[in-house]
Amino acid sequence: MTLNLQDHLKTSLQSIEKLSSLTDCQRLFHGRGHTYPELSHVNVDWFSPVVLITLYQEVDEAWLNEQVTVIKQLIPNCQSIQVQYRSRKFAPSEVLWGEDITELNAQEHGLKYHISLGKAQNSGLFLDMGNGRDWVKNHSEGRNVLNLFAYTCAFSIAAIAGGARQVVNIDMSKSSLSKGRENHKLNKQDASKVKYEGVDIFKSYNRLKKNGPYDLLICDPPSFQKGSVNIERDYKKIIKRLPELMANNSDVVLCLNSPDLSEDFLLAEVARECPQCQFQHRIDNPKVFVEAEAGKGLKVLYFRYVEMC
Repeated sequence: MTLNLQDHLKTSLQSIEKLSSLTDCQRLFHGRGHTYPELSHVNVDWFSPVVLITLYQEVDEAWLNEQVTVIKQLIPNCQSIQVQYRSRKFAPSEVLWGEDITELNAQEHGLKYHISLGKAQNSGLFLDMGNGRDWVKNHSEGRNVLNLFAYTCAFSIAAIAGGARQVVNIDMSKSSLSKGRENHKLNKQDASKVKYEGVDIFKSYNRLKKNGPYDLLICDPPSFQKGSVNIERDYKKIIKRLPELMANNSDVVLCLNSPDLSEDFLLAEVARECPQCQFQHRIDNPKVFVEAEAGKGLKVLYFRYVEMC
């Protein structure tokens, strides 16, 4: 069977008004949502001027070369087409066509982020969280923000852009926080409003509390990290601490990345561990991230924290 990825890409690109002004980074094709079973092993992302094809199983070389030809025709301002093989050990990458671009600055909703290609499994920005970052930007003015599992501080960038009074970024990886500092510099944001704590969240609640109480908390944990995080077991540990961290009438955004856990899991954890958090609504993922089976993709839930009398 011919895997007709080019037709899907054409449809995706036709939804963008001006192909010559593909300025924002975005997913062009989301095969991992299993909406297209014959292409469930393929994602295609745009980080101007690079197209990144991510493969979760091996493909025929002729098929891959065919996609390169089509992408060059569809996106004239593309300068590099690269592939990452998630099916192989250490997820190696290679340039299929064009320039060997490994570092670039991607733009999203008017903000910039450092992107690294070919060096690690993840580029530095998770595209499925685009709407979440935009929501944070629109709900941060004058607020004290706590960003848990901050990674490269993309939520922090959005919060400062939205007028946050202060953002506290927490992550065990000091190298990720260092990239976060560079992201803030890239956007010429006020460094005095941003704090970084390279600590284990589960062992450092006093460090978290010292900069509180918080008006907005964002928690975007990994599903599993050997020796540090098993979110099915550990999310409740964070949720039950919310009363120690949050101001009255504050906002809490909880994210769940596991395909094996539904939003009902998170709603049940919150209801049991912190009933002061009242569920408001789910923040939808970008439309391209459609899932054949509801609940398998990213879940971003917004709660309102209200102290009980």
